[in-house]
Amino acid sequence: ENSLQKTSTCFSVTSSDIFVSPYALNLSSFTKLIRRLQVKHPAFSRDEIVGAVQEVRRMNKGVLSGLAISSIEEKASAIL
Repeated sequence: ENSLQKTSTCFSVTSSDIFVSPYALNLSSFTKLIRRLQVKHPAFSRDEIVGAVQEVRRMNKGVLSGLAISSIEEKASAIL
């Protein structure tokens, strides 16, 4: 416990110091997409759903950006 206390540091963060990574925003969209697909296809595991989304990405030259979430959902559903 003492070693943990020695290595921890205190700092303050103001609202102007907060950085939001664009990857975090994409992760949020990805999470929402996976949840929507899980509701629509309860018989499939999360891994199978993620695999279908990855297949959509592969078919779209390795990217999902530029596609609407509804379009990704539709294409992943067709794969499932």
